[in-house]
Amino acid sequence: MEQTVTFDLDLIQRYNKAGPRYTSYPTAVEFNENFTAESYQQQVDLSNQRGGPLSLYFHLPFCDTVCFYCACNKIITKNRQHAVPYLNNLHKEIALQAALFDSKRTVEQLHWGGGTPTFINHQQMRELMAVTRQHFTLADDNNGEFSIEIDPREADEKTIALLREIGFNRISLGVQDFNPFVQKAVNRIQSETETLAVVDAARANNFRSISLDLIYGLPHQTPRSFSQTLDKVIHGANPDRLSIFNYAHMPERFKVQRQMNKDELPTPEVKLEILHQSIDQLTSAGYVYIGMDHFAKPDDELAVAQHNGKLYRNFQGYSTRSECDLIGLGVTSIGRIADSYSQNQRTIDDYANSLKHNELAIYQGITLNADDKIRRAVITQLICHFTLDIRTIEEELNINFATYFADAYPQLDQFSRDGLICHDTNEIKVLASGQLLIRNICMAFDFYSQQKAKHLFSSVI
Repeated sequence: MEQTVTFDLDLIQRYNKAGPRYTSYPTAVEFNENFTAESYQQQVDLSNQRGGPLSLYFHLPFCDTVCFYCACNKIITKNRQHAVPYLNNLHKEIALQAALFDSKRTVEQLHWGGGTPTFINHQQMRELMAVTRQHFTLADDNNGEFSIEIDPREADEKTIALLREIGFNRISLGVQDFNPFVQKAVNRIQSETETLAVVDAARANNFRSISLDLIYGLPHQTPRSFSQTLDKVIHGANPDRLSIFNYAHMPERFKVQRQMNKDELPTPEVKLEILHQSIDQLTSAGYVYIGMDHFAKPDDELAVAQHNGKLYRNFQGYSTRSECDLIGLGVTSIGRIADSYSQNQRTIDDYANSLKHNELAIYQGITLNADDKIRRAVITQLICHFTLDIRTIEEELNINFATYFADAYPQLDQFSRDGLICHDTNEIKVLASGQLLIRNICMAFDFYSQQKAKHLFSSVI
């Protein structure tokens, strides 16, 4: 698979502004409380009429310690007993949700995220998966994609063996950085040895895919230090996938980030150098640049899905199985059912109160209108595949593209003059220098982004 991404510093600096990550369209900032449990039920009915497989996302919010860079929905506690009532409510929610969906629909994709999913003990893991299997029909190991996020500080060989036993076949490890000065600054002390021990255990237990997460832009990072971490990851762990996330310093929104010394963060110029070097290092090692933060080996399902035109994005990033409707389970979880997105209650107490009354824990969401669906199709195609077949879109969506998106064409023409894209009446093609700026290109088709305050989004690079 040919690697095409290139790095144009002048263009990146000129276009580096705040914008959505497009893990959905419309984005989560458009969700509202007018979307209720009744709205959700209507979308479930529509989903059942359409049929097709399902995907389940479970949010397990607990962490033993706080990482200062973290912007996830989490609860910091050393008291493991706090998980007990939460899991009881999660079991109840599984039953409530499963009762809504046609039992003939198979779950082809399942993911435990957090927080730290391995915060719960082994018996609780067994019970959660058993309750899931009791209420939903899960695909077999050959056809299902069942993944879990792992903190190597919260897992050992026995944990990994157990996870494989109860059905997980994909694993994602948080690393961020191996440099001890960086780790101390972000309050995440995690040795290379314990991380690679989990990777080795996953391979010994025949996990089909291993993914590692890194972050650039953290305190004390330099191009040299991050290159050393990448070298250890590539040669020591040899993961199937890598996510290299851009750290967004937004202390006004995420108070825990105030624990870091802003003066120790790398400058924007240094961050760009780290990114440039990382792309070169990974592509030289044989990884395919999927888009934005993601890299994968050419034979990984993510790269294959992109090659076959079947890649899509959800709230975990790039993903396969775009045909699955996604059910979000647990506090703050987001689902995508039929023509809607919905989010569960955002606090433990509100979540518990909903389940206490045998009610769905829906807090907010949005039902997509016709315009939303058209724009989502265009944005998804561009951000996943870097190309858009205009004639196909016109036929599928019953629009005249040039007329419908007339307001976007001045921006498209500017992108074309700057060498980010080429376009004609048949196609929009993102060029090598435009791939890193795909969020900017997608924003040209976003009805909402121009109306939103910049502080709601991170910088595109």
